[in-house]
Amino acid sequence: MITTVTASTDRRAAGSLFGLAYGDALGKPTEFLTVTEIVRRYGPAGPRELEGDPALVTDDTQMALAVAWALHDAPAYTAEAVEPLLRQRFLDWAASPENNRAPGMTCLRACAELSRGTRWQQATVAGSKGCGANMRVTPVGLLDVDLDTLAGLAQLQAGLTHGHPTGLAASELTAYAVRLLRDGAALPALPGLLTERAREQRTVYRGEWLGDLWQRPGVADPAEFIARGWDDCLRVLGRLEAALARPDDGGDPCRLTGEGWIAEEALATALLCALRHPDEPVAALARGATTAGDSDSIAALAGAFLGAAYGMAAWPAGWSARIEYADQLTALADPLD
Repeated sequence: MITTVTASTDRRAAGSLFGLAYGDALGKPTEFLTVTEIVRRYGPAGPRELEGDPALVTDDTQMALAVAWALHDAPAYTAEAVEPLLRQRFLDWAASPENNRAPGMTCLRACAELSRGTRWQQATVAGSKGCGANMRVTPVGLLDVDLDTLAGLAQLQAGLTHGHPTGLAASELTAYAVRLLRDGAALPALPGLLTERAREQRTVYRGEWLGDLWQRPGVADPAEFIARGWDDCLRVLGRLEAALARPDDGGDPCRLTGEGWIAEEALATALLCALRHPDEPVAALARGATTAGDSDSIAALAGAFLGAAYGMAAWPAGWSARIEYADQLTALADPLD
């Protein structure tokens, strides 16, 4: 099935949140398979139909919902107001019987420490920049807030579990990409806009949001700490630009921008899928799901980006009634739209 975007761009928040869930569901059964096995099961076009009723998602969508509900309930968008809500939502997720979708060990380890009442700067897994940091950040990009608040919220939600500076920077860029697309930025302009943001923010440490997270052995000051993360993001954005300069060979996008297990590669490879299929959103999700890497996270982020660009018109009409957590996705998206 080839679905092209021809309708309006209304309901972009819904399009982004549902798109994340759709990509997650399509990538769920392929996450730990080789490309050869995926093609054997689904054909060269990859998975393009939701499986099951409801079609189940993974911890990617579950944790995005946790972030979204914390933001929904926040009396103000400040670190003091949001951190306790994020903490509780993450702990509720960790203890839920529905948390049985191969959750990331970094999130589980950090949540175990958070459950003991540990300060989040100490509870976080300091060396982890896994894609758990940014697979869940889409709701931040859908808020009507200034860019400093968007950056602080994106980095805070990442930092509770993933304390590596690259997880922080990649989460901010992921949320910023969603914001840009929802506000009407052209998809082809995105790599350049993200590169510009990364260069501007390279030594900006958001102490009002992160506190003393930067204090690590061998780190001289906050600017040095955060620059390491932005430099990783700049390197992978360079790989993305190089990949886009070549003709598309139809192969696994992970070969060009990374397998997506780490935050900056999840961002870049999801963008590559979206930019290779800008007018066929379902094909972009299928491309993300047909990889040797973290297929559900890559496809989920690709769905978040294209949904923010095109709204619910990006997706087959019948899917919204079949995806798991459809009621929560709707409840969270409606006020944002």
